[in-house]
Amino acid sequence: MFTRIGITSIMVLDQDEALDFYCGKLGFEVAADVDMGFMRWLTVELPTDPGRQLLLELPGPPAHSEEVATQIRDLVTKGALGAAAMLNTDDCQKTYETLRAKGVEFTEVPTQQPYGIDCALRDPFGNHLRITQLADGPVEITDEDIERFKRGT
Repeated sequence: MFTRIGITSIMVLDQDEALDFYCGKLGFEVAADVDMGFMRWLTVELPTDPGRQLLLELPGPPAHSEEVATQIRDLVTKGALGAAAMLNTDDCQKTYETLRAKGVEFTEVPTQQPYGIDCALRDPFGNHLRITQLADGPVEITDEDIERFKRGT
């Protein structure tokens, strides 16, 4: 069957701005930037995880009609598409501080969770990204954790 996930699509509203953010601020590198005539195929990957790519995709043809593309752009801007990516780090606090110094705006500060320490941000378009320092060992979720998750705190 399958051996790995190769490419995950993230809807962006401007591919050059997406490059500036994902490469210039988050540390991704361009894997492919191809003018296909009818679309630009633009993928980025982490230097530490080559081959697992994010497709920075514009809503529109050939995948979407203009009507659907308009709806997608609206949902992206509202941050309504759910988590676009969950990125792992060995030191969440240090990553948070490094990215804040680069001007990245966070929606959640590093917080201890049962599964590790994580924080959250949105890309310039509204996509939700999480950065997680995974906990060692088995994870136990308590009833208190469940209630806190439900409250969104």
